[in-house]
Amino acid sequence: MMIHTYKMNGYPIVLDVNSGSIHVTDEQTYDILNTFEEMPTLEQVLTKFGGSVDENRLTEVWQEIKELKDQGVLYSEDIELDLDPEKSLHTGLKAICLHVAHDCNLRCEYCFASKGDYKTGRSLMSKETAFQALDYLVKHSGTRKNIEVDFFGGEPLINFDVIKATVDYGKSLEETTGKKFFFTMTTNAFHVTEEQAEFLNDHMGNIVISLDGRKPVNDKMRKNIAGKGSYEEIVKNAKLIVDGRKGKQYFIRGTFTSFNKDFSEDVRHIRSLGFREISIEPVTGKGSPLHIKKEDLEEILQEYERFAAEYAKDETDYRFYHFNINIYDGPCLSKRITACGAGTEYTAVSPDGKFYPCHQFVGQEEFSIGNLKEGIKNTDLQLEFAAANVYGKDACKKCWAKYFCSGGCHANAYYTNNDIHKPDEIACILQKKRIECAIMIQVARS
Repeated sequence: MMIHTYKMNGYPIVLDVNSGSIHVTDEQTYDILNTFEEMPTLEQVLTKFGGSVDENRLTEVWQEIKELKDQGVLYSEDIELDLDPEKSLHTGLKAICLHVAHDCNLRCEYCFASKGDYKTGRSLMSKETAFQALDYLVKHSGTRKNIEVDFFGGEPLINFDVIKATVDYGKSLEETTGKKFFFTMTTNAFHVTEEQAEFLNDHMGNIVISLDGRKPVNDKMRKNIAGKGSYEEIVKNAKLIVDGRKGKQYFIRGTFTSFNKDFSEDVRHIRSLGFREISIEPVTGKGSPLHIKKEDLEEILQEYERFAAEYAKDETDYRFYHFNINIYDGPCLSKRITACGAGTEYTAVSPDGKFYPCHQFVGQEEFSIGNLKEGIKNTDLQLEFAAANVYGKDACKKCWAKYFCSGGCHANAYYTNNDIHKPDEIACILQKKRIECAIMIQVARS
């Protein structure tokens, strides 16, 4: 049984962790709830609070809490599913991240992919390898009808001809297999032709475009090969793409570092450019001055709260990805526990046809789980990833946010703590603040 209580933007908020119920209380109820587990009887509550609160009011509050508890929306019992890792190996592959380019026309300072080549040398995926990857996805998707392919890099548009051919091949497979492909792409949009923009808008169900916000912020981190800023080209090309989306999904996805902790200004700037789907991610990890550090947290957490208070009363149609959670019709419990499915439902494919649990492990040979020629070879590693759910991580078992974050990012955990079962503490703190902000916004807008 677990609740999480906090105050933000004038709202005393209580989250029942296991049921997902959200309660907005008065101050008296809030105070009683914070001690209710230690003082579950009415007599104990009257003894504790009787000197400052009317006894009739205390009795009324206690009875209401008791009724909500009996209804299973306060202090509800945890439901631990039988998550046999072996079973997850047989659910069928859902998506592949197709690394069509281990090369890039930018040299971003914080790039996890070693500025595009993943420390494996610059290379492009061949058409034959891409086709084999789609064949593999179809063959191993089981009974799934809908399957996904994300074109990734480096910068995938460097290999545009292979992308076009791969999409065409996917369409032909739909006719012969009954499967339905959903194509997506992550691009820096530094060089986009009108032909490319039209193709992307015709065939990509979602496009993620990288832009960090204000010109000085973006150009400090996202430089071209010559070391010059990329802002002007990215904005121009992002508008070219987004103007042609016609309602299809997209995100402008930025990154903030320890050098721009006022990241909400970058969100506002991106919004001012006319974009309405925005995400700004923190750089976490260790070993770089760009990474968010403990001494940065207080300022960043306050920034999230200030921005959330503003966002809560903003009636425009833009969306900040991290403040949007569905509290009424979210993912099923199994998905909340197992998250992204890296290594089991989701696999990254490198230009040479090797399999990795996700795009952030590509190039790390100890994380290779197989290849297109031989299939899955390292089922032990697959099982380790399958077991890295919220019940398999000690830090997550008693955490109030576990059903929202699903245990966090495996790659963040590994690159910070050398263990996919030990979440990055700083990433967790930031995630929990974003969740609190998102819930408060739902409360304020209801």
